[in-house]
Amino acid sequence: MSSTDPIAVFRTEAAECLEQIEAGLLDLTHQLDDKALIDAVFRGLHTLKGSGSMFGFDALAAFTHHCETAFDRVRKGEAPATAELVAAVLDAQDHMRALVDDPNGDHGATSQRLLAQLQAAVGGASDAVKPAQTVAVSAPVVTDKRKTWRIRFSLPLNAMINGTNPLGLLDELRDLGECRVLANTSAIPSLSALAPTELYLSWDVTVTTEQPRSAIDDVFIFVMDDMQLDVQEIDGCTVAAAPKEAAPLAPQAITPSAPVASAVAEAAPVKRDTPAPVQAAPVADQRQTKAAESVRVPAERLDELMDRVGELVIAQSRLSQLASASADIGLRSVSEEIERLSGELRDTMMVLRMVPVASLFSRFRRLVHDLARETGKVIELVTEGETTEVDKTVIERLADPLVHLVRNSIDHGLEPPEERLAAGKAEAGTITLSARQSGGEVIISIKDDGRGINRERVRAKAESSGLIQSGQQLSDAELLQLIFAPGFSTAAQITNLSGRGVGMDVVKKTVEALRGAIDIVSLSGQGSDVSLRIPLTLAIIDGLLVRVGAGRYVIPLSAVEECLELSLEEDLRSRGRSFISLRDSLVPFLRLRDVFRTGTKPDVHQKVVVISTGTERVGLVVDQIIGDHQTVIKSMSKLHNDVAHFSGATILGDGSVALILDVVHLVTAGQQQEAHLRAAG
Repeated sequence: MSSTDPIAVFRTEAAECLEQIEAGLLDLTHQLDDKALIDAVFRGLHTLKGSGSMFGFDALAAFTHHCETAFDRVRKGEAPATAELVAAVLDAQDHMRALVDDPNGDHGATSQRLLAQLQAAVGGASDAVKPAQTVAVSAPVVTDKRKTWRIRFSLPLNAMINGTNPLGLLDELRDLGECRVLANTSAIPSLSALAPTELYLSWDVTVTTEQPRSAIDDVFIFVMDDMQLDVQEIDGCTVAAAPKEAAPLAPQAITPSAPVASAVAEAAPVKRDTPAPVQAAPVADQRQTKAAESVRVPAERLDELMDRVGELVIAQSRLSQLASASADIGLRSVSEEIERLSGELRDTMMVLRMVPVASLFSRFRRLVHDLARETGKVIELVTEGETTEVDKTVIERLADPLVHLVRNSIDHGLEPPEERLAAGKAEAGTITLSARQSGGEVIISIKDDGRGINRERVRAKAESSGLIQSGQQLSDAELLQLIFAPGFSTAAQITNLSGRGVGMDVVKKTVEALRGAIDIVSLSGQGSDVSLRIPLTLAIIDGLLVRVGAGRYVIPLSAVEECLELSLEEDLRSRGRSFISLRDSLVPFLRLRDVFRTGTKPDVHQKVVVISTGTERVGLVVDQIIGDHQTVIKSMSKLHNDVAHFSGATILGDGSVALILDVVHLVTAGQQQEAHLRAAG
């Protein structure tokens, strides 16, 4: 059994902390006077600095300290929150990522440049990027502004294992002014029950200081989420009048070190009397319970578990086939129970792999912010349907295509502010990222309210590139699909954003590799809407097993609308037009026997399986519908990459292989056949 690498754990947590800092900074760009956001960013920087120092990332801790100091000045009203400051800390945050990934690299020049940018952003004050000075600890001058505070706190039992030293907190409290500390030892168990790695003490501290209440909160800001803290102002109380009883705060369950008891005894007077209990705040317990409900699991383990579940589904299919051919009632009963359990396990596994698209959409806030600065355009990002869940593998593969689409919308779609105002539009252009589930697919849309796609320019570029013949008739959908051709670009010049004609080609290839499709709607002067139709999962699906000639094929069940019977006579009558009438509408159909060139005669009673993608429907003529089948998707080999009709393969219960039909490709082929037949008619 391998132990967890603490450095790997820190890097994971640091990445999450940096994401939270980035989200707070991006929110702050719209609400520069929001004190809660300023405090949240400051706390994130403080947490990152403390964690980095604890795990030996000294360069990260030192650099982050300067950003923390700058935000501390903003919190105290010594410097304003400006767009320049937010931009400087965003750039600094990218550098922090580099310091996390490569702590021993040569980052000196970059650090100095970013610190100079940070200092300029907070007004050029000489102490903007210097460590904050602490308040003198001895004999402070008594003024009328002094207040006395009673602070009662306890840390979780695992505080010291997590790197928190309570003596450091007590030292910071003494730095605020005149201080008296009482340690509560009532929670220390008997020697036989005492765990030397756990912290049982709580403290009752009285501080007389000129500092505001926020200075006390700052002492505990690094451990605020996990501790119990009660701060009260005491009127007319001096340090000499220490509280009569040190109120205990119930320690919280988990794990750390015992020498702290003797260390605190040397640092401050300890009262051994049994004090009166104080009501413990339930918030920390609730947070701790909530944290215990989730477990961090490496993605590789989920993938391995998914593979095992897939093999189990195949074995269960084999067992079901054997049981159906046997007269043994007991075997059939066990087979049905295994089938039920494997189905439930499969569904549970699918839920474990599902991730909200919010984790994907959140990446684009920074991208849009940076591109707005680079292009000089005013851009607002709107996200919808963030709770829609998709397989984690789909999320990972969609990141790059969405980056290309968003950059294209900003560069080609959105107009400069003066052009928008002249056209009667709002100065700020809008990019809308939305996600919604439709059957077994998720539809992710990238929409802008810009100028739209110029059809004439697209056609001219396609003709000059040899993609189409001059004057060739194309539908609007076919014309718009040309922008995904390799090397295609309508940009007048190459920029940092676009112009080389490679981005949209990558988008199409990636989406097709995910067994998805792309739809484009664009209106001149009103903007464009690019929709990606992606399967919810890439691992296991419910399929409809059919026979065509001697071969068996799987149709994804999520795409199946209904099944009809097609007699031999009707098949003969429909030759030359290939349409069926379905509730007063004509639906084109494909004879898979002809498409696959089986060379066999059709069955007497053929079946039509009506499939759809969105609003488009096509019928597939098969010889026999065998039934539903839990399909474990296996990738096709590289030799079969150019076989367009299939998206994968699966192993049946008898060990034979069945190909999985590519629904999107077949629907497109059916619609093209319909268009040709209508044109010929």
